[in-house]
Amino acid sequence: MHVLLLKEPREGGSGPDPYIKLFQPEQHGGLIFTSPRAVEAVKMCLEDDERTEQWNKDIKDKWNAKSIYVVGKATAALVGDLGLVPLGEDTGTADVLSRLILQREDTNILPLLFPCGSIKREVLPTALRENGVPLDTLMVYQTAQHPDLEKNLKNYFTEQGVPASIAFFSPSGVKFCLETVRRLSGEQLKQIKFAAIGPTTADAMTAEGLSVSCSADKPTAEHLATGIAKALQ
Repeated sequence: MHVLLLKEPREGGSGPDPYIKLFQPEQHGGLIFTSPRAVEAVKMCLEDDERTEQWNKDIKDKWNAKSIYVVGKATAALVGDLGLVPLGEDTGTADVLSRLILQREDTNILPLLFPCGSIKREVLPTALRENGVPLDTLMVYQTAQHPDLEKNLKNYFTEQGVPASIAFFSPSGVKFCLETVRRLSGEQLKQIKFAAIGPTTADAMTAEGLSVSCSADKPTAEHLATGIAKALQ
């Protein structure tokens, strides 16, 4: 029995500079990170020796005097590696994080800086905007399909056959992979137990007409594995 995990790799890749805004904490009321990729893009910005020195000298302390909001433990861990102190690692979703932010902030603060990707849900920005909390969105990475995606999927299905379960880790994974998965699975598509790392991904799967067999209670590998095991019983 095989389970196919459709997830982007953690290492490698490239991303654009998050620009000077990250070095202007005095112009913002705090930071928001909702994905590991956004944190990794910021980390890439700091790889320059001069910027690293400036960050460690005073920039990170200025940010730590404000609120650093995150979604999930993986994002929180990466934020901690930057020397920042995260809040909200147990929120799990942008929707829950937005409620935490609204409990703690008011409309008089400086804009919260939100480094994010080219593909993002509007749940958090909409919630903050509707409640008058200012937000400064900054795109720091571009989500794109891996050039070898279709070849790798074909190789998998040829060598392993149709998997018992397929797990998606992001809405972009659904966007880029689903058409190929459908074509390779053929009539056996209905036999596959589809799993999601969380409700955002599950919503994207449902919108594409998939039946979601399980969605992890929390966005961790352990919770996802537990959900898949139950679905396959």
